[in-house]
Amino acid sequence: MAKELVAMLLAGGQGSRLYALTQKLAKPAVPFGGKYRIIDFPLSNCVNSGIDTVGILTQYQPFVLNEYIGNGQPWDLDRLYGGVHVLPPYQKASGSDWYKGTANAIYQNIAFIERYDPQYVIILSGDQICKQDYSDFLEFHKQKGAEFSVAVMEVPWEDASRFGLMVADEDDKITEFQEKPKEPKSNLASMGIYIFNWDILKKYLIEDEADPTSENDFGNNIIPNLLRDGRKMYAYHFNGYWKDVGTIPSLWEANMEVLDPEHSGINLFDENWKIYSRNSGMTGHRIGENAVLDNCLITDGCNIKGTVRHSILFSGVTVEEGAIVEDAVVMGHSMIKAGAVVRHCIIAENATIEEDAVVGAKPKGEGIGEVATIAADVTIGKGAKIGPSAMIYEDVKEGEEQC
Repeated sequence: MAKELVAMLLAGGQGSRLYALTQKLAKPAVPFGGKYRIIDFPLSNCVNSGIDTVGILTQYQPFVLNEYIGNGQPWDLDRLYGGVHVLPPYQKASGSDWYKGTANAIYQNIAFIERYDPQYVIILSGDQICKQDYSDFLEFHKQKGAEFSVAVMEVPWEDASRFGLMVADEDDKITEFQEKPKEPKSNLASMGIYIFNWDILKKYLIEDEADPTSENDFGNNIIPNLLRDGRKMYAYHFNGYWKDVGTIPSLWEANMEVLDPEHSGINLFDENWKIYSRNSGMTGHRIGENAVLDNCLITDGCNIKGTVRHSILFSGVTVEEGAIVEDAVVMGHSMIKAGAVVRHCIIAENATIEEDAVVGAKPKGEGIGEVATIAADVTIGKGAKIGPSAMIYEDVKEGEEQC
């Protein structure tokens, strides 16, 4: 039985600009928003949009991500026909290859897509925070009679040179594509979310693979080739919340925006568009009698006896009495001990901040400023001081200072 639309989710990225947070973790598996991981957003968008067949292409540090996805049950994607499928590179009769680029990753899984004989394929990114109805996007694609459509957002002109840009006419037909140009002709930034007619995508993937000079990339190769051939290409304007959380400051900022849903545009409490995740299985959180809480998000299994302001605490976090946590993202099962001060920083999973240690500081002036980052499983020793721009990968000894 053919599927109208199959989703292919690119989730193999290393996320090198997240440094300490992706040492042992694929970027889509990075925790976000208290109880989620980044990949929860495109998976939830799929099921909320009526897409029940998703291929997830993994590569870098896949263990945690594969374990988290499991059979897809949290997202209602545990299906006998369709559902979620993890698609790592594998050995074939002709040999084996890592995914060499975004287009090559899809090319290596043509057989998976053909199994469902879809009319359309949507290509998604596994490393963005976005709430989007893909069924609206598909309807736009059909109405335009498009062969390729890309979701775009208007960005400030002063930032346009940092993006891949679509130049489109008054009917949204794409006439030109610019990859991070010095002199932008448009401020329509590609979100890296594409819909193709499957027959067109398959043709161009095969041709691209046969070109020894190709980088096997959608932005650098497939899209320019479609333009060269005069294909029917359209830009779909998206006006909801979208954020590329590819850097430490952007990830910290997106988490902070969760605490202000009325103004930021990201509402994780929206019953009409739920973001689903795997249940931690932990007990409810516990708030001590002397605890001070102000505009924070506390999730399952937390034990809070200290002060927490404008912060997000993931499951199983402990904040002992006398500890202060402000403007911070503290990931699962981390320990903030008595007298410790944690400000304007990201603490990865299973980290320990010992007594009277200081991590991070409020930025001077306006803007996000520098965000201190502590890697998973790291211990910051008693009385140690970690500066606001520090990136800590290994244990810090008692009383030591790192800037």
